[in-house]
Amino acid sequence: MPRSPRLALIAGLVLGLALGGSADTPGDGITRFVWTVEDPLFGGLSALEMSEDGRSVTVLSDRGAWTRGRVIRDAQGHILDIRTEPMRLLRGRGAEPLARRRNDSEGLALAPDGTAHVSFEGAARVLRYPDLSGPAENLPVHPDFALMQRNSALEALAIDAGGAIYTLPERSGSATRPFPVYRYRNGVWSQPFAVPRRGSFLVVGADFGPDGRLYLLERRFRGILGFASRVRRFTLGPEGIAAEETVFETRSGRFGNLEGISVWRAPGGGTVLSLVADDNFLFLLRTELVEVHLPRLTGGPLRE
Repeated sequence: MPRSPRLALIAGLVLGLALGGSADTPGDGITRFVWTVEDPLFGGLSALEMSEDGRSVTVLSDRGAWTRGRVIRDAQGHILDIRTEPMRLLRGRGAEPLARRRNDSEGLALAPDGTAHVSFEGAARVLRYPDLSGPAENLPVHPDFALMQRNSALEALAIDAGGAIYTLPERSGSATRPFPVYRYRNGVWSQPFAVPRRGSFLVVGADFGPDGRLYLLERRFRGILGFASRVRRFTLGPEGIAAEETVFETRSGRFGNLEGISVWRAPGGGTVLSLVADDNFLFLLRTELVEVHLPRLTGGPLRE
């Protein structure tokens, strides 16, 4: 995060603590797990992938580190604990970790066979990892990637049931310009459609749900008021977006900097959104995993 927004965020956190505000009580359909790990590489989480049963998770930081772990849940499915392996650094094409100026990893998408894809915000590109602990393979680069705004490139990444990779930049280049969606299929990049902008929210994460729809996590930063978050989902057709709806939206400051999303089916049916917050490696922020249970929605999107 650039220096000015970081200072504004710190000021807002100090103000919130002075006012004695708390956001720890879950609302209807929402649970929150504050995640702490004694690991110097832990933090800055920008992406996650939850398993189909919600019992294991893989997370990625924005400094090129990752880990996977087991999710312990109670009888209602609420998270009690997450037990992970030590964080490890992503490798380049060889044995060495990614170079510092090329390790700004933001999006993660796992194929059914375990192959991982990672998108990057600095040097805009997507890498393929047959094994996350092994060397990377470079995917071709779309010409548009080199033209994207600094520190606002490929923030979101998702894979559909057919194995096609979708990625979006955090910013579209203009407040009136839709977010372009890039698709990698059969070895070729294309830009088949764009997502309309609604208000001042920016793209931070994406995933395809078990219903086949594309879920898009967005955030809005309002200085000392903190972050607001929103999830929209899209039904895709041959011509692009066939339907759009907002399924979740928060007020500013309700949660932290939610950056990663994973969508899965709860054992009893219905859809769960698992959202992870980036603590920006600031001691005043927390790494937290927020889960939204969509079956409890009635009469429109869940707003907090």
